Amino acid sequence: MNEEPTIPGTPTCDGMREAGHWNPAWDSLAALDAQWMEKFLGMATHPLRKGILEPKTFELIAIAVDVSCTHLYAPGVRRHIRKALEVGATVEEILAVLQLTSILGIHSMALGAPILIEEAQKLAAEGPVQGTY
Repeated sequence: MNEEPTIPGTPTCDGMREAGHWNPAWDSLAALDAQWMEKFLGMATHPLRKGILEPKTFELIAIAVDVSCTHLYAPGVRRHIRKALEVGATVEEILAVLQLTSILGIHSMALGAPILIEEAQKLAAEGPVQGTY
């Protein structure tokens, strides 16, 4: 007799959906591999679920992740700011996280400014080069 394999549940995913914390961008990932998505979210929430990090610390880190220039996930930023305030974070603490996270973007200036100076100096010394574009 051919029995259907038992598919494990997805309690972490289900809980996030029910709590309104589900990111709709995850829908296709969950449809393709629900168990992978469950493991991913289990890993992401592990420090909070196991009490390794205090809720305030977890929320401050989550704000930093969601607001980072490589992520920029506004619904998550809003959700985690609200939760951080609810669990006792101050406006000043959250602002400090936003300020510290903005440092990620400073590398654009650190890379570009010296090149700008170098190229401007070359142009001033040599004059424009024909046919560069």
